[in-house]
Amino acid sequence: MKYCLVSRADPLCCSLNEGLSDGEADTFAKEVLSKIYNYHPDMNPLDMDDGGILVRYNHPAVNVVLNEVVQENWSEIDRRYLEALATDEVLITPLGHNVFDDFGKKALFGRCFMFMDAQNPKVEKIVRKSI
Repeated sequence: MKYCLVSRADPLCCSLNEGLSDGEADTFAKEVLSKIYNYHPDMNPLDMDDGGILVRYNHPAVNVVLNEVVQENWSEIDRRYLEALATDEVLITPLGHNVFDDFGKKALFGRCFMFMDAQNPKVEKIVRKSI
């Protein structure tokens, strides 16, 4: 990853090409987020060593579900995780259609932050790779 844009909420990062100005980076990140949000929001969650989850999308963006945040909000996540599905959305998991274990519930929680960011995108920080 050459550059990274960090959004608010759960850290949402967008991988960028080298050589983009700050304005071009801002535009690119918002376009990537729009593509994820306005089309099919495919996600591929991965366990992290610290108990968090990295949620990858079908465009160059990821968000991190911090384990501490999950633990602080677990009762609400466990009670309301199905509200994280888009209207008429069906996600196929190893357990069945729209059936989620704790890992899946955490991934849906993280994806909610991406949805929130996408409704009013704001680039909080541009991080450039140092030499």
